[in-house]
Amino acid sequence: MSPRKTNSSNPADWLFFAEAELEALRSLIGGRIAFLVCQSKCAETLEKLIKAELILLGWPLVKTHDVQQLADELRARGSSNAARVQPLAEYLADAYFVGRYPGFDYDETEDWPALADQLRQIEEYARTVRTEIDKRGVK
Repeated sequence: MSPRKTNSSNPADWLFFAEAELEALRSLIGGRIAFLVCQSKCAETLEKLIKAELILLGWPLVKTHDVQQLADELRARGSSNAARVQPLAEYLADAYFVGRYPGFDYDETEDWPALADQLRQIEEYARTVRTEIDKRGVK
């Protein structure tokens, strides 16, 4: 595989990274390995997918990891995906930090079936974003 030069203003590049993360998440969640890592990575992957869609909608990239803020921006821009992304963003908003840094409240209950369902929803959203990127011919 040849080196790939990426560009943060290219939605296809955000999708490229998100799809790689989804591949890893399928294995980790399927094997019930590292719950906190998986939950945090789900939030990061959702962040990348939302950014890809927002850039497609003309949004100027803002450096933020706040998936709730990004989901609100989808709604403000009239995305047809906003309603399905919102519940995921609400649930995963804190997961990004809880699974990465000490000092946050940590609920020790690991709900693998719920996490697997969230992954399924994120994968569905990724397919929608992929379809839109392909339809527009973005490379």
